[in-house]
Amino acid sequence: MPKTLDRSRLEALLRSEEQKFHAEHPKSYELFQRARQSMQGGVPMLWMIRWAGTFPVFVKEAKGAHFTDVDGHTYIDFCLGDTGAMTGHSPDATVEAVKRQVEKGITLMLPTEDCIWVGEELQRRFGLKYWQFTLTATDANRFAIRMARHITGRKKILVYNYCYHGSVDETFIALDEEGTAGPRDGNLGPPVNPVETTKVIEFNDIAALETALAARDVACVLAEPVMTNIGIIHPDPGYHDALREITRRTGTYLIIDETHTLCAGPGGYTGRYGLTPDFLTCGKPLAGGIPAGIYGFTQEVAEAFWKKLELDLSDVGGIGGTLAGNALSIAAMRATLEHVLTPAMYERCEKLADRYEQGVLDVIKEFDLPWIVKRLGFRVEYWFRATPPRNGGEANAAVDSELDRYMHLWTLNRGILMTPFHNMALIAADTTEADVDYHTQVFREAVQALFG
Repeated sequence: MPKTLDRSRLEALLRSEEQKFHAEHPKSYELFQRARQSMQGGVPMLWMIRWAGTFPVFVKEAKGAHFTDVDGHTYIDFCLGDTGAMTGHSPDATVEAVKRQVEKGITLMLPTEDCIWVGEELQRRFGLKYWQFTLTATDANRFAIRMARHITGRKKILVYNYCYHGSVDETFIALDEEGTAGPRDGNLGPPVNPVETTKVIEFNDIAALETALAARDVACVLAEPVMTNIGIIHPDPGYHDALREITRRTGTYLIIDETHTLCAGPGGYTGRYGLTPDFLTCGKPLAGGIPAGIYGFTQEVAEAFWKKLELDLSDVGGIGGTLAGNALSIAAMRATLEHVLTPAMYERCEKLADRYEQGVLDVIKEFDLPWIVKRLGFRVEYWFRATPPRNGGEANAAVDSELDRYMHLWTLNRGILMTPFHNMALIAADTTEADVDYHTQVFREAVQALFG
């Protein structure tokens, strides 16, 4: 008989872990109090307040798959900047490229030869003809959406319920329990109600996709090939074939966002499974942690866009940025693609992810828990539910914030950092078998303390 969760026991354990965290991080607490005098919430970016402790850990230094805080504690980092440091912190090849380039110029509004190498490598990995550079995946998504709207003359886009594509205004939309679309909970100061700009459906619902695109008023579908920001949700067999056929039939562009799914392979999920999007966007780990993003598109898209482009007005058209494609970011991206995000790295990380996944599954089986593990490449996470969700609505309904926080804080207090918004772990090139086995040990201790 699967065990049931004792909420009073969970609450007591959580209070105990909070006390432990506070007692063992006096310098971080001191810095946090000082930071509150100059930064809202005491953090440089507001969502940093969402860590499991009662205040954030302040980092002293990081390298590879580990970091040290100001109190001298060392951690195994399975968060890795929520994919931004998927390469591991400060990979040697990227660091050396940055050192060389920073002495030769940082930003110029002019191309360097490295741009050509990177463009050719992106062609090879993802299969799309033309590439442009940004500083973030958010901007890559914004610019791709603008291009799609400009070419088609259509005002709306389509996204999936509980998707996340950075801070793109149009994507902060969700379905309520009755299936009615509206601003997503927490949507701060939307310029308009997103129902004016966006249609939203559940992932894996082909009938809803047909209905949403039938009016031919949608410029593009913006989609992760596997949903990740509400947990890993895989497409049903045949879903991507249907998505591609319906978008083509209705004259709707397909934008695939590989920012998190790049963990599936050197060419992301697109390269691994042969997807054929009209646009592809990515960011985060491409330059080893240096801000960089990309968006690519097909020959057909390029020709259609070029016909409608007024070159004299292109600098104020809402696509591009002064620092986009800067020499430093491009040099870092070249080094990372050439020497870090290699097939050998993916092979090694996936083997370690096998070990991580099996360790968690063994504990779940030992304690007869109604939990599951989901996996994409070397991205692994466990869920507090017995069956895999098929869409964002089902995934959101399974969220247990209190249990999430307990698991995160327990591991943090024992030298392991997990991704703060869900129970996800990424494996870096520098992660070791000992790191993985230690996580299994700590995970088991957390479960045993909770279920006895």
